[in-house]
Amino acid sequence: VESKKPKTKYQKVQTEMPTVRGKCLLSLLILSTLSSLVSSLSIRVDRRIRQRDSLRTPVRLNSLPVAAREFAVSAFSAPVWPTALLPSAGINLVLFSALRPALLGRLTVSGAAHAFALAVGLWASVGPAGWSVAVAYFFLGSAVTKVRFREKEAAGIAEGRGGRRGPENVWGSAATALACAALSASTGARRFLGLDRDLLLLGFVAALSTKLADTFASEIGKAYGKTTFMIIPPFGSCKPGTEGGVSAEGTAAAAVGGFILSVYGAWVLKTLTFPMVLVSTLSAFVATNIESVLGATMQGKSGFEWMSNEVVNFINTLIGAGMAMALGKLILRM
Repeated sequence: VESKKPKTKYQKVQTEMPTVRGKCLLSLLILSTLSSLVSSLSIRVDRRIRQRDSLRTPVRLNSLPVAAREFAVSAFSAPVWPTALLPSAGINLVLFSALRPALLGRLTVSGAAHAFALAVGLWASVGPAGWSVAVAYFFLGSAVTKVRFREKEAAGIAEGRGGRRGPENVWGSAATALACAALSASTGARRFLGLDRDLLLLGFVAALSTKLADTFASEIGKAYGKTTFMIIPPFGSCKPGTEGGVSAEGTAAAAVGGFILSVYGAWVLKTLTFPMVLVSTLSAFVATNIESVLGATMQGKSGFEWMSNEVVNFINTLIGAGMAMALGKLILRM
């Protein structure tokens, strides 16, 4: 009697493929149905919001109590919050369930739970198009983290937990983007702050592009950087992975990463023009280099123990989004 040989990894994948395909087809069917529901609800409520806003008198900012009360009442008055959060949760539950193996290979369990909350907020505020920008950032960032991972791990400069992200990474990377997305969906907040929706969407894309630029710079620099030097005087050489250390390869990768996600964001959101793509790319590149300066001068230093890598990442995305929106106002007249 011949002994049965254990299945190889390739054979196991082949066996599991029909199940995965079935899950994907079911997910797409449910996704399309729920997306239609979200769109119809959003359109109806948006009409009611516009009718209501047309009857309102402008807020007088010289009266702070009145302005604060107006903002509190209207900040969450957009169609997104009352109508889209529940469908968004349902859609993301289906998607996260279907993609669970891929997600848990890149996120810790708690990181996946926080990523789910982030995904619900993004889908509800900027829809599937904006949601897909965050997904593109996540998978591109995870992919570049795995480049020469064994060599980086052997050198002690690889991301911890095998490159899997936790809750602190989720919010350090995407809190700014979520804030821009939520504000872009709130008619009351936009009226109070005087910010155009397209300007906030530019900030949203720039925030994620900034973080991807930073990830590209760090991971490609550690993998392929031939000469690493400090970004601050006296610009001495340093080991790859040193906070504040930069290389020509990593710097070039930062520009590429920021440009890729800026182009994708403009393509799926439909409202961003090519000049906005250039503004987002430039802002991401500048913010990434400022992040290196913060890493060299403050992160982990005495008196700045609170400035962890995640805090620096948050500041990084805040600078990228803020610079993009400022340039959008000043140069593009948005």
